[in-house]
Amino acid sequence: MSELHFYNSYTRQKEKFEPITPGYAGLYVCGPTVSGESHLGHARPYVTFDVVQRYLRHLGYKVRYVRNITDAGHFEEEGREAIDKVGEKAKVEKMEPMELVQKYTNLFHHAFRLFNCEDPAIEPTATGHIVEQINMIETIIEKGYAYVVNGSVYFDVKKYADNYPYGKLSGRVLDDQLETTRELDGQEEKRNKADFALWKNAPPQHIMRWKSPWGEGFPGWHIECSAMSSKYLGETFDIHGGGMDLQFPHHESEIAQSTIAHGHAPVNYWMHNNMITINGKKMGKSYNNVIKLSELFSGNHPLLTQAYHPMVVRFYILQTHYRSTLDFSNEALQASERAFRRLWEAYMLLDKLPAGGTEASDKTLDAQVITWCNECEEFMSDDFNTAKVLANLFEMAPVINGIKGGQVAATALSATTIALMKATFKTFLEDILGMQALQAEQSSSKLNNVLSLLIEIRNDSKKRKDFATSDQIRNKLAEAGVLLKDEKDGTVSYTIE
Repeated sequence: MSELHFYNSYTRQKEKFEPITPGYAGLYVCGPTVSGESHLGHARPYVTFDVVQRYLRHLGYKVRYVRNITDAGHFEEEGREAIDKVGEKAKVEKMEPMELVQKYTNLFHHAFRLFNCEDPAIEPTATGHIVEQINMIETIIEKGYAYVVNGSVYFDVKKYADNYPYGKLSGRVLDDQLETTRELDGQEEKRNKADFALWKNAPPQHIMRWKSPWGEGFPGWHIECSAMSSKYLGETFDIHGGGMDLQFPHHESEIAQSTIAHGHAPVNYWMHNNMITINGKKMGKSYNNVIKLSELFSGNHPLLTQAYHPMVVRFYILQTHYRSTLDFSNEALQASERAFRRLWEAYMLLDKLPAGGTEASDKTLDAQVITWCNECEEFMSDDFNTAKVLANLFEMAPVINGIKGGQVAATALSATTIALMKATFKTFLEDILGMQALQAEQSSSKLNNVLSLLIEIRNDSKKRKDFATSDQIRNKLAEAGVLLKDEKDGTVSYTIE
């Protein structure tokens, strides 16, 4: 088994991965809050950690990948009120909360299957683990690090910071935090501004509520991940992942409450992917720059000039190292599409290459190809560097094209090297990076005729400036797994099964 080193956000250095149990790896990743549709910013962590768990399996580890669903209790600590996002959105959409949760959970699963992300081994929900959260809160109260006020329970951050290294993960200093925290409604309940809610008392109008020793209420955001990760991975587990924006307050709070509940730190390795930005700004509702995944696949958004296939987006994400900022632009995605097509075409040509010579006639080229192949595992084992892996695969593409086109001798590479190159593309491009072909629509002739008719109706609608109809056709086809792309020579369709 190759040695794996990656960056530990907690210690701020690369470290050798040494699992708690040899041959096994426990991975917990913070999942979505299903109060709305997933957007482009969500794509990066789930694609990133899909590759992480794929590579751990490639190295021979038996992986338990746990990714939660936040279907209750996610309210903003820095907001003016502690409002359950799911409950509030359910009122807006005139749905039962669990009806809303199911709707957006289904959309989340659909989108990430289009990205070819593998399902986690376990996908626990916050509402399914209320008992575990209450039990953990009771333990924290018993140990003197939480207090009850008016039916709500708060974690005593100052007391914790007096005894433990609070803020090490995020780099936050408690004194600075106390000075800069705004005066907000409800702060009078807390002993200190930095204290966070473990449980909130539910006012009479609140829809989602559960009985607890402190009255009817609902859990805070942070406690769910501590309760569920410890239940399925143990009180100390190997890797905790998520977006960099979760370092504070979410992950910092997890560390604090789990440390008190269990008497020791919960995680050996913390991993965080960087953000996707748009024109240098973080994607968020406050900036009015959120691109939902359905909009990305259909092209129906003011910031988009076209629709983008899920594989193009996945490729775009993996072309940059996960700890680097990735700035969105149509130009970048279009370049990714062109690059991916070139690379995949070279991959498809591999099977058609001559077998190669018994010995390589071009020993320099043969040695270089072997180096490129062997380096792929070295790069992945050095902090999951997908960008360098793709760069090496691109280095081999001209060699493949040259042999196929006759510019490079068919015997330039040995048969062993040709076989190694085929295995490298299959293992890294498909199995580890999870890439799939951009499949053109290949329906029966009747279905093709129907699709052609819909495209014709859509084009007529656009000419009449009936954009509502043209957008509806495109969006409905996207929902059905057919992506329309307007090109210079007309409209092309692709399946996104």
